[in-house]
Amino acid sequence: MSRSAFSFFPLALLLVALPVAAQMPRIELTAGFYRIEAEVAANDPNRMQGLMHRRSMPTNQGMLFVFAQPERHCMWMRNTLLPLSVAFLDEEGRILNIENMQPQTEDNHCAAKAARFALEMNLGWFASKGIKPGSRIGGLEKSPAPQ
Repeated sequence: MSRSAFSFFPLALLLVALPVAAQMPRIELTAGFYRIEAEVAANDPNRMQGLMHRRSMPTNQGMLFVFAQPERHCMWMRNTLLPLSVAFLDEEGRILNIENMQPQTEDNHCAAKAARFALEMNLGWFASKGIKPGSRIGGLEKSPAPQ
């Protein structure tokens, strides 16, 4: 191999190792008067990756998980470094329940009823905005179909 091929190899490895999250689409959601920029995890690889290995997330950003079927979905925090709050949402975007999740734990945090979506935000975000079960998250109709 030539010397230039060797210098290209580390760059190729770096490009292959880029996080899956870089490929996730983003949409704008609303919670009352608050705007949320959400990455959308609508397929199995993105749902499995979630917010793992991230060290920070801006204040009004989050991740929306889109599920194929409304079920009592559960979340956990394996390899997730950020403390998060998750709101489980029904098909109309109404919050069913909100769970607080601690980093790097494997405790299950489940929807109280059949949920079609889950929205993860920084820990305490919903409480700090007065957003509670029964509140509605707008903009879900713009989310990609689940795969």
